[in-house]
Amino acid sequence: MYPTTIIVNLTAVLETLNQILTAGVTITAVALFMYASGFNWRDRIAQTFGLILLCVVLIYSSETIEAISEQDHIIQFWLRLKWTGLVMLPAVYLHFSDVVLTLTGRPSRGRRRKVVYAVYAISIVMAVLVWFGITVGGLAAKKAPMFYLERNQVTYWFGWFYLLVMFLASTNLIRATRRSITKTSRRRLIYLLAGAAIPALTSILFLFHGNVFLAAHPNLFWLTSIVFAGITMPTLVVMAYVVSFFGLTWTDRAIKSRLLRWLLRGPFVVSIVLGLTTLVRRYGLSQGDPYNQYIPVVMVSSMLVLQYLINVLSPKLEQKLFWGDEKGDFEIIQNLQDRMLTKKDLNQFLETIVATICDRVQSPGCFIVVYDAGKVESIVSAGDKRVLSHVPMGVDALEDIKKSISSDKDVLDRDGLYLVPLLETTDVDDRQILGLCGFLHPEEPMEQEEEDAVRLLTERANLALQDRHLQKHVIDSIATLQSEVDYIQDLRASTSYDRRGLYQSGVRDTNPEIFSWVRDAMTHYWGGPKLTNNPLLHFKLVDATLEEFEGNRSNALRAALKTAIERLRPEGERKFTSDWILYNILDLKFVQGEKVRDVARKLSVSEADLYRKQRVALENITQIIIEIEEEHAV
Repeated sequence: MYPTTIIVNLTAVLETLNQILTAGVTITAVALFMYASGFNWRDRIAQTFGLILLCVVLIYSSETIEAISEQDHIIQFWLRLKWTGLVMLPAVYLHFSDVVLTLTGRPSRGRRRKVVYAVYAISIVMAVLVWFGITVGGLAAKKAPMFYLERNQVTYWFGWFYLLVMFLASTNLIRATRRSITKTSRRRLIYLLAGAAIPALTSILFLFHGNVFLAAHPNLFWLTSIVFAGITMPTLVVMAYVVSFFGLTWTDRAIKSRLLRWLLRGPFVVSIVLGLTTLVRRYGLSQGDPYNQYIPVVMVSSMLVLQYLINVLSPKLEQKLFWGDEKGDFEIIQNLQDRMLTKKDLNQFLETIVATICDRVQSPGCFIVVYDAGKVESIVSAGDKRVLSHVPMGVDALEDIKKSISSDKDVLDRDGLYLVPLLETTDVDDRQILGLCGFLHPEEPMEQEEEDAVRLLTERANLALQDRHLQKHVIDSIATLQSEVDYIQDLRASTSYDRRGLYQSGVRDTNPEIFSWVRDAMTHYWGGPKLTNNPLLHFKLVDATLEEFEGNRSNALRAALKTAIERLRPEGERKFTSDWILYNILDLKFVQGEKVRDVARKLSVSEADLYRKQRVALENITQIIIEIEEEHAV
């Protein structure tokens, strides 16, 4: 008996590893596309980044499927699809770089936009010609070391076109990096520049498929492909990370945390499971046994183990990476969220208390009523429902009970009912009644042990009511601060890459209800149900000018809106500069009724930026409407 010798084919190993990494790039690109489209898809930079990801998906998914196909016509189809994504990649990159440069305060004056349109036109024509065998030829007769489409003279011209357009895109990204304001924004744009460069450079390798030198050295070809695919995955993640900061007002911590969770639960798990499944299948084939029975076992077990590890380790990983010196504050907030005593939780706990009191003292019925500002908020009961007829419902009844409370007696005896007031302890001089526990007299007098048990149970109910009362104060405080926090976050997000946003006026405390009325009225400025049925029609500012418009409230409201818009108008001749942008948005979009695309072009802003500034403009108009209404109310 001689030991079995396992001969390892290095080329086959490298080819398998390349297929796994190529599939990993596809999975990562699809996952990042879903991530971008799910959070800030309305932003132009997210949209153009999504187009880059779609091109990457076409290239690498076609490469993956073509490598495992056996029929020539199927291989040729996927190779043509791969070339379609490759041909469109330069135009999408140039578009992406133009949007980034625009968002840093350098909008196109017309020339850059025309160049983008021209490059798109050329790329679309060449992508269509791919399917007619003109941009690139037909399927090569043999692998070198993999199947490829024959190159022709048009292919060589496309190679130069690819390099030229990528050079223009890199120039735009470099200009955007130099225009960055803060160290943080500059660092992110450097990440974006480096991240964008890698997929553009690694895609060049696909132009050299069929090269004589690479065909003669297959191991070098596969090794190069492995390295390129390996560095493409993290650079796509870096690009997605930077793009996430555009168009969102979330904190850096929230953006990083969301991206990390999605990467771990999405592409990381899928890539590992796919890689292990492929290795098991390939090893089985090399040994003459496909090992089909082990593939589902490996797939299911690896998925469960990875999900378990993510659940256990990801919270600690987030704390270590994102919490920093503010770890204590974040832990308090997180614990508050996890341990918040909701109204349903409170009622469930009080139900347990009243049921226990009934059982402990053998009372026919028991209740706990919760008060909010002297009014009944909720009632829980156990036993005989007739006990509810004794619940004190009015403010006078509560005042009478408060007068009966003494420091030496915590249980009141009234009309065959024992009452235990549940009081707040923050103000000793004027304690408010948070709730009231009442139970019918038991058949036999209570002993001292039973009284102590009732006292203990009501103290716990009182503690729960106090916690709930304090939590409501905390929630009210957070809700009060929310508008100002949103305002500061919006300023932080809008000024990270363009300092002009810092000078735009804004309103922090706009009444949300009146704001929605103003927005609806402006939407149907020249007529429509949102204007004719608007609650603003009954404001005093409309009544004041009603005779001037012969009793037509819609015309009077339209005039009031026009007056508010004119108050926002800067002095001097009309210009298309930053200090006029709020007035111009209102006048062009709502009064003159121009399309969003045309308004954005006139004002040299992106459509996403236009929507943000439009909200600021409407908030200003709302504040002016409120001021005019107050003037007429005096």
